[in-house]
Amino acid sequence: MTAAPPLALITGGMHRLGAVIAARLAAAGYALALHKHHASDPVPELAAALTNHNTDWHHFRADLGNEAEVAALVPAVIKHFRRAPDLLVNNAALFAEGGWAELTATDLARMNAVNYTAPVLLAQAIVAASPATSQPAIVNIVDQRVANPVPDQLAYSLAKGALFQATRTLAAAFGPRARVNAVAPGLTIITPDYTTAQVDRLALRMPLGHLPTPADVADAVLFLAQATATTGQTIFVDGGASLAPLGRDFIFLEQN
Repeated sequence: MTAAPPLALITGGMHRLGAVIAARLAAAGYALALHKHHASDPVPELAAALTNHNTDWHHFRADLGNEAEVAALVPAVIKHFRRAPDLLVNNAALFAEGGWAELTATDLARMNAVNYTAPVLLAQAIVAASPATSQPAIVNIVDQRVANPVPDQLAYSLAKGALFQATRTLAAAFGPRARVNAVAPGLTIITPDYTTAQVDRLALRMPLGHLPTPADVADAVLFLAQATATTGQTIFVDGGASLAPLGRDFIFLEQN
């Protein structure tokens, strides 16, 4: 009898960085529970990977800012696949501009709900639903800025900092019940806010002389998923950006 493939739940797994992580895990033989806030098809590159690797996958919709929908997500995955996930990748994130002067309680609650609270509750749900000897893996996607905090996008930065600290705390709390690690990307997916010349200058500013790619981040996630002797660790996939303070977020650097 052929053993079932390992099952991964990836939040925000249908597009952008999540889709690249999902495609990498599909190539490694994982079945995939792909979460997205709104119902949609996978981006074309991910759809091709799912087809090429004959991946067993299903889409799950949930608003990670809604406590009831977060609570329903893992049970829905278990009901569909008839087992708990072996891997949780807390990739989904909410991002917003704003410094300390604009910060409100509403901003903090909104950012914490998606970027910190939901990942912790999903980890709790998977560990509680898993056999005591199964040791699922949890990988949190944080941000290289947690090593050297910047004053920008403050509500987002605070929430990612909390998830970074939660990685070690949950690893200690779960003990042998689960492995908990994190990946901290640098500037990885370039948005239209950046000019080509600015990106080139930022790349040269990195200690390695180049920026990370989404594939680099996905490789780190797969490593941590399979690193059975590793827990409570964060891998910085950032071209070396975290080795020294940058002072500001990337978008404010090398603009001229």
